Amino acid sequence: MSLFLHAGNTNKNAFKALIAAEYSGVEVKLVQNFEMGVSNKTPEFLKMNPIGKVPVLETPEGPIFESNAIARYVTRSKADNPLFGSTLIDYARIEQWIDFASMEVDANIAKWLYPRVGLSVYLPPAEEAAIASLKRALGSLSTHLASNTYLVGHSVTLADIIMTCNLYMGFFHIMTKSFTSEFPHIERYFWTMVNQPNFKKIIGEVKQAETMPPVTLKKPAAQPKETKPKAKAEPKKETKKEAEKPPAKAEAAEEEEAPKPKPKNPLDLLPPSKMVLDDWKRLYSNTKTNFREVAIKGFWDMYDPEGFSLWFCDYKYNEENTVSFVTMNKVGGFLQRMDLARKYAFGKMLVIGAEPPFKVKGLWLFRGQEIPQFVLDECYDMELYEWKKVDITDEEQKERASQMIEDCEPFEGEPLLDAKCFK
Repeated sequence: MSLFLHAGNTNKNAFKALIAAEYSGVEVKLVQNFEMGVSNKTPEFLKMNPIGKVPVLETPEGPIFESNAIARYVTRSKADNPLFGSTLIDYARIEQWIDFASMEVDANIAKWLYPRVGLSVYLPPAEEAAIASLKRALGSLSTHLASNTYLVGHSVTLADIIMTCNLYMGFFHIMTKSFTSEFPHIERYFWTMVNQPNFKKIIGEVKQAETMPPVTLKKPAAQPKETKPKAKAEPKKETKKEAEKPPAKAEAAEEEEAPKPKPKNPLDLLPPSKMVLDDWKRLYSNTKTNFREVAIKGFWDMYDPEGFSLWFCDYKYNEENTVSFVTMNKVGGFLQRMDLARKYAFGKMLVIGAEPPFKVKGLWLFRGQEIPQFVLDECYDMELYEWKKVDITDEEQKERASQMIEDCEPFEGEPLLDAKCFK
């Protein structure tokens, strides 16, 4: 039986069927020279899937679309396939985790990723909600994986294949180490799965995203207004063609300009500093006892006031912080968006108070004498805080900075509710 999969060879939804085929001993061939945006617009493809979505599986009985349905078909092509479990409860739980992987994991990764790469409108509150929902889902998944190697039973099932492929999009594009380190059981699970021979044969070597993709803002408004009025009169057809060319050139210019941020970051052009940020981050992470004597003393020994600057930040709208977990998610979202500054910054954020409204305060170390301009431009949360440069000649301010690094700043007797570190 010949099965042909219409999709690109890097499509994570196509990976599901191809990996299932490897485990099942079923032959599934990728169609040659598939080009997204071209091949899926042809009349032949639209007959198989009228909305042009990818992948589509071509079978002797007719086409199938939707990636989970395709993976199920491939799996059931082999009788009594262990990928579907051996009992009714196994089957139900496999289906349960397939739905969870789609509705809770994949959907929220997409809501976070797609606006950042220009595939949908970027709205900061929507991003915060997507990240919070994803963390909730990953927390539940991590709890399950704390005592289970696989999602169901003691071997790989279709649930593991679909879950791993959905996690792959997050790990590869947007879920940096600083994000996934909160979920060590998921890290262990994911890297175990993608290094299985049948996974590796299809996916290849997997590298985790080092930074979040910067927000890509679309500017499509100018084109329709210019082209519509000029289409009225026939004699102006040539003029219309000429009028359409400049936007095309502008688009090409915008595409060519996208790599321009790759020239050196201005902070890389500063004179060398005696303070090596990674050395401090390592000292902070590895000091488990005598923190004041070891880490805090080490910080001030390393600190270079000419090459770095310290800043206090205070959230402007503390009266809104009436729910503890929402406040902590707000801080977590801020740290996620600060990921673009990881090479140049260290930060500590504190949530303080026994009762609402909770106070949010922080201490940040930045390369250079000012808060980096690219951080102010890219991270909208920055304007939600009052920023004050630390005067290290003032012993009171210096001590306050030390206490914040140590998670022990006394705020008029109010307890520390939570502390989050950016490193």
